Amino acid sequence: MQNGITRRTVVKTTAVIGAATAVNSFVPGAASAAPKADPQGETKKLPTSANGWTIEKEANHVSTVWTRPVAGTGLKVDIRIGDVEAILVHVIRRFHYEVEQIQRIDLAGWRDIGGLRKGLPESNLASGTAVRIRPGASAKGGFYPAQELVLRDILADCGGLVRWGGDDSAVNESLFYIDAGPDDERVRKFADTLREWEVTPGAGAGVEVDVLSPSRRSRADSLARIQRSA
Repeated sequence: MQNGITRRTVVKTTAVIGAATAVNSFVPGAASAAPKADPQGETKKLPTSANGWTIEKEANHVSTVWTRPVAGTGLKVDIRIGDVEAILVHVIRRFHYEVEQIQRIDLAGWRDIGGLRKGLPESNLASGTAVRIRPGASAKGGFYPAQELVLRDILADCGGLVRWGGDDSAVNESLFYIDAGPDDERVRKFADTLREWEVTPGAGAGVEVDVLSPSRRSRADSLARIQRSA
């Protein structure tokens, strides 16, 4: 052959290329590694609830939402597992211990988005990032002053990461939800703090605290002003 290329070189090169092509075609996911795009070439976005978390179509099956126990209460709730679970379970437990014992019928988590108003905070139920405590008592004025005092302390415990529906323009006093998006580092950091509290004597839900202490009252009142005006 011309240009110094022998027949043996051509045969070997062809074999290598053929083998590489064959291997590449059998690598799992090689052709589907990239996110699916629509015909215009834009990546398809999954629907989200009002707080920015992905909506789940169902619980307990191919989902980030599962039925989880609320330690020390005998309760269970459909909730987004992981950091969100740690935070909202903390809220539920403190409410149960310090505000009012929650009956099983009075705790609700995930709901299908079809039965919710998408533009309102209640849509957060569909992403597993919200719970309802006493769903039948959602109207304004459902708590005694002493109960609301403790409730405000619970919210302050969460550093503004949990919002109460009683502060929303469309009042729903039964609703508690994550008030931060999935990329907010504060969610992970606070969830880690709660996990540390759970293994630390004298810390976490179930430990008696003085909600009337000046420092705790100041912290709770400050957050209440911010969340009421938001």
